[in-house]
Amino acid sequence: MRVAQKVAVVTGGGAGIGAALATALAAAGARVVVSDIDETAALAVSARINAEHPGTTVGSGADAADTADIHALIALAERAFGPVDLYFANAGITGAPGLDVDERAWDQSLAVNLHAHIRAARILVPQWLERGEGYFVSTASAAGLLTQIGSATYSVSKHAAVGFAEWLSVTYGDQGVRVSCLCPMGVNTALLYEGRDSGDLLGAAATRAVVGAGEVLEPAEVAEIVLESIAAEQFLILPHPQVLEMYRNKGADYDRWLRGMRRYQAALLAETR
Repeated sequence: MRVAQKVAVVTGGGAGIGAALATALAAAGARVVVSDIDETAALAVSARINAEHPGTTVGSGADAADTADIHALIALAERAFGPVDLYFANAGITGAPGLDVDERAWDQSLAVNLHAHIRAARILVPQWLERGEGYFVSTASAAGLLTQIGSATYSVSKHAAVGFAEWLSVTYGDQGVRVSCLCPMGVNTALLYEGRDSGDLLGAAATRAVVGAGEVLEPAEVAEIVLESIAAEQFLILPHPQVLEMYRNKGADYDRWLRGMRRYQAALLAETR
């Protein structure tokens, strides 16, 4: 798929990867609804993009996990530009470190990192099947293929996001619905450093693990890779290519991989202390 003249919705578009995706899409000729739970941030990103590419974006405050808000975003896109061609389920949260996390925190992580994707797909996929095409882009994480030292809520919800994207592709890929799943490691966003700033040893270890595993990319670099992967209709988008080798090693000998991860976590915690 080429994105020029297509209509896209980007959740979590007020900063980080989402803002970079909206910028790259507009520069490539797409029309974009920039959405974020922080309406001020979404409007600011939209205004900045429109200053360079007039009339290419509208901004909106929305909860990416709220079905009514998703309906409203799709309706906004249709009024402003036309039917939605691409949906970037990009909004995400890290979640608290450790096992002692209350049910509310679990519910929030699953809502934003997983259910937001499911709810958007339930609305859009039937429309795309009627039209014969559509593109769903899920922002998961390398943690969804490997794991996340520190946060169980993040690791579990991102694994589930990968699983849902896989299922969408298997179920509807021969009916015109394309699916891509973005699984980066370290990206220079506020989310990357939340663990370090949490005051929790496991949280700090989580940030050290990601930063130490490979290059920390800028959001604009990730956005460029995403657009290239969409053009190729590639399912798994790995801005850090070494993730694929890590994933292969995990699958080749799961017990060995788990032992290695425990050793790695112990070393990180020792360094953090």
